[in-house]
Amino acid sequence: MIVRLLLAALAAGLIAGLAMTPAQYVKTVPLIMQAESYEGGGHDHGTAASGSEEAGHDQGAHAHEDQSMLGLGRLGDTILANLVAGAGFALMLAAVALLTGVEFPAGRDGLMRGLLLGAGAWFCVQLAPSFSLPPAVPGFPYADLQARQNWWMITVVVSGAGLWLVALRPEMLLKALGVVLIVMPHLWGAPVPEDIFSAVPAYIASAYAAASLATTLFFWLLLGGLLGLFMSRVPEGSEA
Repeated sequence: MIVRLLLAALAAGLIAGLAMTPAQYVKTVPLIMQAESYEGGGHDHGTAASGSEEAGHDQGAHAHEDQSMLGLGRLGDTILANLVAGAGFALMLAAVALLTGVEFPAGRDGLMRGLLLGAGAWFCVQLAPSFSLPPAVPGFPYADLQARQNWWMITVVVSGAGLWLVALRPEMLLKALGVVLIVMPHLWGAPVPEDIFSAVPAYIASAYAAASLATTLFFWLLLGGLLGLFMSRVPEGSEA
């Protein structure tokens, strides 16, 4: 049974990860390429026709296409990263479902529970941290990487615990404790950069943050829905 559950989770993760790539190329990648054209202050800020902006956009895109981490180009790296992330998040989500006792009955109920689980994961992993540490485009000011990672991981964990208390515990005191846990990292405060200057226009940064949350919502809902659908088809008590 464990092997089938793992295969179901991996299948859901790989499909969701693969579907994430076109969503990113529609919503977030164009904004990333626009932001890259401003790095180094080389973007033309004149008020002439938009042709100069397109030229700067193309130059930034070509410059960063040569910096592929795995030598696969921007598209290849994105697909591979999404597949790995999809598989990893799917296994994590399946583990959370098993540990919290979430079951996936056959049919529509299993799909709906998977969607709710995916929505909860999106809240904990994406939305809650973005309240104080929103997704940022290249060229935007960043705080120390280690500090950001530590704060993000703490926020994800306490948000998950808080959401579990709010959604699954009947006691009002525990629900209130859950709300406190969700709010606590933001009262503490996310790490902020020392220098907040950036040549990237604010509208690009805000558009990217919104687009990033939208694409990740699509990813998590698809992942949760597929996970619920696939795991509902794993026979209970079946052998590996």
